[in-house]
Amino acid sequence: MSKPIVAIVGRQNVGKSTLLNRAVGKRVAIVADLPGTTRDRIFADVAWQETSFTLVDTGGLELKPPSPIAQGVSSQVAAAIAEADVILFLVDVREGITPSDLEIADRLRRSDKPIIVVANKADNAKLEAGAGEFYQLGLGEVLAISAYHGRGTSELMDNIVRRLPASPPIKAEPDLIRVAIVGRPNVGKSMLLNAILGKERAIVDTTPGTTRDALDTQFDYNGQSVLIIDTAGIRRRGRLKAGVEQYSVIRALRAIERADIVLLILDATELVTAQDTHIAGYIQQAAKGVVLVVNKWDLVADKGTTEYNRYIHGQIKFMPYASVIYTSAKFGQGVDRVMPEACQVYQERLKRLPTAEVNSVVQQAAAAHNPPPKGGRRLKILYATQAEVNPPTFVFFTNDAKLVHFSYRRYLENKLRRSFGFNGTPLRLIFKTKGES
Repeated sequence: MSKPIVAIVGRQNVGKSTLLNRAVGKRVAIVADLPGTTRDRIFADVAWQETSFTLVDTGGLELKPPSPIAQGVSSQVAAAIAEADVILFLVDVREGITPSDLEIADRLRRSDKPIIVVANKADNAKLEAGAGEFYQLGLGEVLAISAYHGRGTSELMDNIVRRLPASPPIKAEPDLIRVAIVGRPNVGKSMLLNAILGKERAIVDTTPGTTRDALDTQFDYNGQSVLIIDTAGIRRRGRLKAGVEQYSVIRALRAIERADIVLLILDATELVTAQDTHIAGYIQQAAKGVVLVVNKWDLVADKGTTEYNRYIHGQIKFMPYASVIYTSAKFGQGVDRVMPEACQVYQERLKRLPTAEVNSVVQQAAAAHNPPPKGGRRLKILYATQAEVNPPTFVFFTNDAKLVHFSYRRYLENKLRRSFGFNGTPLRLIFKTKGES
């Protein structure tokens, strides 16, 4: 299930980016005292009281934008309002109600969304008392906070969690494989979808960014029910244009969350760009199965794949387990290999191993290579077991989990892969100290 979305809106320089950074606990958004710093929509996952949601920072909202850039910011804020489950209307307690605040309040009132008025920059008790003025906006309760100093932010987070929509019951569909098609704009995602389905499901256009929303199509593949999701191209943040395109990035990332398998589409004429690596990193972080699909293969003169495979895996070093398929969606070449590979990766994700077999491999690995002592203590792996599938998750019980170095984690993962496969899917390795629940 996709996380609910909480959008921070307000006029310029009221502290929206500062609030996002405070909620996340680190610097995600650029913060400056100059108005108009945030133009691209910035988002981050936030967890509070065992509840997760996506917090979206937006540019300063101007009801009568004077420039094309400001008009674009207004459009992308409107997109955030339309998609949000809860809206934080941020105002400046030091400046009081401004005409812009009144106009924004009127727009938000028409949105019919849960709204929390947040009076920011209440750095002390005297300033906090002035927050009562914002009840004149007619949007209900006003919370006074100081995002910079952290005053009142815990109460705000509690309030957000209470306003979030209840999660709908998850319909059990054990035989449904969810496959997302992602990649940069104009690499042929929609054309590949149409080639897989054998019909025009998505509009195909040579203009980058044609697909704005994620498109769901369910179909039968050799008796297997498959839900395939086409998405808008994911651009590097610095290249995002103002308007609905920015929000398509969030939709694409949420499509990855929903998927079991992700088809990452690369352009054969460009191969692996920095943005391709960024998208691959998100897939890895989300622990999704992956197939690297090199499209537009008809435009490559040298068809030898060995060097291409080596280069691609050299650029995406953290995905050595990912298979590479070469296709030309335009001419249908190689397309027949995509779904068999996706289904095979899905089966790998469902693989469950007996604890005895896991322990045997892990103990042999530990005997062959034990990491050096740390602080006079040496790591001991007492036993290991596979706890979950989709993604395959292994739990290692140790004498002290703090002694596990990331290189040793990688060593154990490689041993598991050599023994059991798990091609196309990341593994989750969890290390616990004996006695931990």
